[in-house]
Amino acid sequence: MYISCFLLLAASLSYYASSAQTGDAIKAFIQNRNSRETNPSPSNQAKEANRSVASSKKQALRTSVLIDAPLLSQLPELPRGCEVTSLAMLLNHAGIRVDKMTLAKQIKKNPTPYQVRNGQVFYGHPNEGFVGDMYTLSKPGYGVYHKPIKQLAERYLPNQIIDLTGQSFENIYTYLAKGTPVWVITNTTFRPLPPSAFREWQTPQGPIKITYREHAVLITGYDEQYIYFNDPLTAVKNQKAPKQDFIDAWVQMGRQAITYHR
Repeated sequence: MYISCFLLLAASLSYYASSAQTGDAIKAFIQNRNSRETNPSPSNQAKEANRSVASSKKQALRTSVLIDAPLLSQLPELPRGCEVTSLAMLLNHAGIRVDKMTLAKQIKKNPTPYQVRNGQVFYGHPNEGFVGDMYTLSKPGYGVYHKPIKQLAERYLPNQIIDLTGQSFENIYTYLAKGTPVWVITNTTFRPLPPSAFREWQTPQGPIKITYREHAVLITGYDEQYIYFNDPLTAVKNQKAPKQDFIDAWVQMGRQAITYHR
């Protein structure tokens, strides 16, 4: 009987000790948590500062921008010359006096011939130079992507050309807000294309997906609803397209964009 009472007393004391320890642990946890909230660690402070800076940058952007950039038409001389014509507009805005025909001659050309073998098209890669004939639609041709355009632009503005390819559209907003237009690759509908609009080519650099609706324009502004641009094909200044459609089409074409640093 005495042994049973002793065991019961020991168990009770152990329970209360455990409860007290648990209570102390809970109190310590609450105090530690309050301390962290009141005095955040240096790493948390840095993260909060970065978030604050990013938020400030976003808030600092103007809600609408419209840049007065020169308008040039690619027609009738360059039916496939939208890329060099848009580049001419960008360079003209930077104060460089150069015309589309000069840039058409100077742009790097891709000599890979057009061939069809076993139902597959073999042709050049547009990041290696202009593919096909720029001057007539009666011969095979396509266009050129951002790498050769950047190389050519740097001949006129050395150490000033900024390649925004692969970046977020937010970075394009940043340059537009500073008053600098941006050269981009999109398509002639300015909205995402269905998969049926694309076809595969075999190139010396590997297979690529292309669309004959590929197009280049010079972005000149934005507001809450629209993106504005100079279109060398329609020769419309500050033409507009729904913002999200335009961005999605740009992403679909590889996020290609070039501008310059003032």
